[in-house]
Amino acid sequence: MRIWFDKEKWKRFGDRCARIVHRVIFPVFLAFLSLTILFASMALIISAAVCNKVRDRILDKDTLLEMGVDFDCILVLGCRVYSDGTLSHMLSDRVETASSLYAAGICDHLLMSGDHREDSYNEVDPMKLAAEAHGVPSDAIATDPMGLSTYDSIMRFARENRGARVIIVTQSYHLYRALYLAEKAGLDAYGVSADLRTYRGQIKYDVREIAARCKDVYFAEKKPAPAGLES
Repeated sequence: MRIWFDKEKWKRFGDRCARIVHRVIFPVFLAFLSLTILFASMALIISAAVCNKVRDRILDKDTLLEMGVDFDCILVLGCRVYSDGTLSHMLSDRVETASSLYAAGICDHLLMSGDHREDSYNEVDPMKLAAEAHGVPSDAIATDPMGLSTYDSIMRFARENRGARVIIVTQSYHLYRALYLAEKAGLDAYGVSADLRTYRGQIKYDVREIAARCKDVYFAEKKPAPAGLES
């Protein structure tokens, strides 16, 4: 009886597999790895360039007071609001920071920019209510319900307020991109960090932000205004 295991046959099969790995799979893997390293390096370089370009535009409240200049608006960038209307920690800290700038007399006008394109999700109205709870009068707060992204928020504001001097409030990791876009849009923009605590998942946000910076650098160069706002 012939047994199923044919040593010579399996040896030839193993040799063929080894040749495929050596001639095809390994070169493809090396090419993929090289491209991954290349693109990752480019992303890191672009991200670092964005940060370096606007780093000196991130100030604190005391420095802004010392500047003694008039600002047209405090622009608060939106982020997650829960289904019961509660602000996420990041967004709550942004509103609190912006409210403290108002209370210090740095600027008397706040703009809450966030996503409220559908009735089922609303960032801007809870942001406004939170600012009012911090003592900001309702008539000092405007809302932009079509701030669907950082890019849209900045470019929409720039289109309607050409050359304005604005303070942008968001977390530090996010400020670099926002200030870069603001500069590209022709705004005289400064940023104030809303980092009032340590946020869960910050490493994830930092890594994701590198890709977001690259995306918005491309948009700022190739697509200078959000859809529907072209002059």
